[in-house]
Amino acid sequence: MIANTDTAPHTIGRARFEGRRRQLTVASVEYLTPKMLRLVFTSPDLADFESQGADDHVKIFVPGDGGEPVMRDYTPRAFDRAAQKLTLDFAIHEAGPATAWALAGKPGDQVEIGGPRGSRLVPDDFDWYLLIADETGLPAIGRRLEELRPGVPVITVVTVETKAEIQAIETRAAWAAHWVCRDKAGPDDAAALLKVLEGLTLPKGDGYIWIAAEASVTKALKAHALGRLNHPAPWMRAGGYWLQGAAGAREALD
Repeated sequence: MIANTDTAPHTIGRARFEGRRRQLTVASVEYLTPKMLRLVFTSPDLADFESQGADDHVKIFVPGDGGEPVMRDYTPRAFDRAAQKLTLDFAIHEAGPATAWALAGKPGDQVEIGGPRGSRLVPDDFDWYLLIADETGLPAIGRRLEELRPGVPVITVVTVETKAEIQAIETRAAWAAHWVCRDKAGPDDAAALLKVLEGLTLPKGDGYIWIAAEASVTKALKAHALGRLNHPAPWMRAGGYWLQGAAGAREALD
């Protein structure tokens, strides 16, 4: 995404879209890693679908325990309007209704989605990017890596279960990847991620920091970025992509 030259540098904008539901059909199912499942959907309803931000989310409606539909948020990992295809990646962790639906998914299955209601437009004019997440933030990180301009420094710090969960992502950016595996670093994501961050030397210039993990982990990482790194709050986004013990909950922390 190219920054608008009529605005001040590093201006983060927003786009709003019509809220509507779309009926999608599963076109393909594949495992990217043992615990990351990719479903590609197709539908004529995608002809006017909009997703302009790497960390957008759609709501997917799947059957709950009592048969009533429940909503869960997922990042549009990729979208091809000409082919009318939408890609969603599902991190396989505690098996909630959306995870269970995806695990049982097969070509021809149908599901409804809603949104995105809008996009946060981060210009590609920063001198560097720091992206921090657990598995739930990997789809957004992968999309941003693919969209960034050639040669821009981008550092990712991502916690996953094991080495088998490390993803290969194509990017034109100058990508420095730090993968933190829980089977080696331990189960405390906040401590493991902070240890890596404390050892980083960030590039010079203006940077953008993006954080997505369990809410308490995100809070600790945000505090580090604002306090220890003295990073400008407007040039950061932090989100609790899930909340320990609260199924389907999200917490916006920016």
